[in-house]
Amino acid sequence: MAKLDKDYEFPLYIFHQGKNYKAYEFFGCHRIKGDTFAFRVWAPHAKSVSTVGDFNEWDASANVMKKISDGIFEAKIENVKIYDCYKYAITTSKGDIIMKADPYAFHAETRPGTASKVYETGKYRWNDSSWKKENSGNILEKPVNIYEIHFGSWKRHENGEFLSYRQMAEELVPYVKDMGYTHIEMMPIMEYPFDGSWGYQVTGYFAPTSRYGTPNDLMYFVDACHKAGIGVILDWVPAHFPKDSYGLYEFDGECTYEYSDMKKGEHKEWGTRVFDYSKNEVKSFLISSAMYWVDEFHFDGLRVDAVASMLYLDYGREDGQWTPNKNGGRENLEAVEFFKDLNCAMFKEHPEVMMIAEESTAWPMITMPTDIGGLGFNFKWNMGWMNDMLRYISLDPLFRKGNHNCITFSFYYAFSENFILPISHDEVVHGKCSLINKMPGEYEMKFDGLRLFLAYMFAHPGKKLLFMGSEFGQFIEWNYKQGLDWLLLDYDMHKKMLGFSKTLNNLYKETPALWQIDYSWDGFQWISSEDNANSVIAFRRIDKSGKEIIAIFNFTPNSFDEYRIGVPNEGSYKVVLDTSLEKYGGSTIAKHPAYKTKKKAMHGFEQSIGLKLSGLSAIYLEKTSKKTSKPKNKAASEKAKKVKKAEPQAKKEAARLGYSFLQVKTVQTGHYEEYDRTNAFYQRMGFLPLECLPTLWDEWNPCQMYVLPLQNS
Repeated sequence: MAKLDKDYEFPLYIFHQGKNYKAYEFFGCHRIKGDTFAFRVWAPHAKSVSTVGDFNEWDASANVMKKISDGIFEAKIENVKIYDCYKYAITTSKGDIIMKADPYAFHAETRPGTASKVYETGKYRWNDSSWKKENSGNILEKPVNIYEIHFGSWKRHENGEFLSYRQMAEELVPYVKDMGYTHIEMMPIMEYPFDGSWGYQVTGYFAPTSRYGTPNDLMYFVDACHKAGIGVILDWVPAHFPKDSYGLYEFDGECTYEYSDMKKGEHKEWGTRVFDYSKNEVKSFLISSAMYWVDEFHFDGLRVDAVASMLYLDYGREDGQWTPNKNGGRENLEAVEFFKDLNCAMFKEHPEVMMIAEESTAWPMITMPTDIGGLGFNFKWNMGWMNDMLRYISLDPLFRKGNHNCITFSFYYAFSENFILPISHDEVVHGKCSLINKMPGEYEMKFDGLRLFLAYMFAHPGKKLLFMGSEFGQFIEWNYKQGLDWLLLDYDMHKKMLGFSKTLNNLYKETPALWQIDYSWDGFQWISSEDNANSVIAFRRIDKSGKEIIAIFNFTPNSFDEYRIGVPNEGSYKVVLDTSLEKYGGSTIAKHPAYKTKKKAMHGFEQSIGLKLSGLSAIYLEKTSKKTSKPKNKAASEKAKKVKKAEPQAKKEAARLGYSFLQVKTVQTGHYEEYDRTNAFYQRMGFLPLECLPTLWDEWNPCQMYVLPLQNS
């Protein structure tokens, strides 16, 4: 073993501790001086390693690497040029020689080539300093409306070739800016071999795919987004990797990056291996990858794919096919610690970044800080809302009254996490139909349903995400092999649908009531949630100044000349959005100028208004007068006044009466999904687990008791 250079001691020490979050600065290929480059790789089971490439005619004997530390090899090679292809020739413990791409490579050959390429980052001159300044602060209190794209199929050249990163900067960015989206989310663009994986089977965790250009070209794209006022989120895949022979799979002839126990280390249905989160070197690798995309490419957030598959040892496995944790449970404790380390490291370095968990279960406290037991993400995809709503909108309206809970249940847990409401690529492929084709009825009715659905989605608490093509009503399912059907915009209904999406996006962005308090009951109040007979609901969204939007939704084709709802204040309410207008594709010619209140009590308010409510439509209302009379309804008054970070009313009242704590009971976590959400809600509100009484109710419903200590008790 070669004597360890003093400059290497610290980065290698923290690498082996799982704390080197900039490991890409050491490992991989780096210029030393002139045309001399250092190549460094971690291969703990290897007998020997050589660097082979264009610079030595792929001769394994030309540049044998020195072992400089435990499992770490280095070669310093002259006459290396940018874009030279290279690999590592690894002699395994069995004496076999295998050829592997560099796990830390910054660039790679375009498939079907599999070699890494010599490349230097840090040469791009960024122009987004003003963006960074403007986008500091609490993202929870900002508008977030994400346009999800697959880079290779948003649009293509006439000959079927991909648009490059730079061409997408010229075409996609102006479109997204004009449409009023706040962010672009890119499906994975880390190097991957198979187009049909959509990027979710990664072989290059530090290399943007060369399908669309060089790493600097991707930087140009992100820079262009920022100059246009658009944030960029990257889909990142730390859950698994493919079995391609040149990749991470059994990297040095044995399980290196993956678990050696295949009951933990393999997802058979995906054909992939699972990262071993217990290995410190793997933690350094993965967290460095996450950090790299934010450090070097200025991404504004990471959407972490398949979180549930990492958290549960039995995910996708039958009984007997998985290994329990040390406590006998199904939770992957190592993955839990990985997430905590990942998010703590990221927010320490980049507090403004969005860390988004795609998590499909009721695992509690996903978006809570790690110091109180959370995983530390700041957002989670609301898959429960998505599944309920897509099932609901697919129903014939005749049957919606019997499924009314689908449009109301999500509000019971809406503030248990910081949610994003996703309508993603997964929901418009593999026979699931496009979003507009999920809507029942004939042609025009489908558009009515789509506008109604989007208006409901944008009024519902939580940030927004919509997959490309849904904004103009693409009828066919998404196909990664071709561009979107932009020719549809030659047809009137699709053109009007696009115009509606643009109007809705900009209204959302300009209306703080729709996004400023997404995380608390302070920003929401029901007006009417129980009219299942008519499939109509109404609620209030409120900003920090007390200004509000009242949103009403009619989920059947039946129209009402006067549908009455209670409102908190006397005066006039103007219509700021009506999805039934002819200019959007509906049948209503002109927008109603305003509705005046009548002193007729309804829904707990002394004032009410009678709305003209078209079938399959939504209306947003806004109070016209700057001065509002004080609502006499006590509950409404609490929401209409300037919102404060106040304690819940129940907590304040209990303290006033001299109680020292609040106590609630629910069904223990792990038995029913709806009660898992209830548990998560109580925990979010600060309730602490006290005791589980397994027989208080019955054996199928063990009683979980929580307490909330009151202030100064």
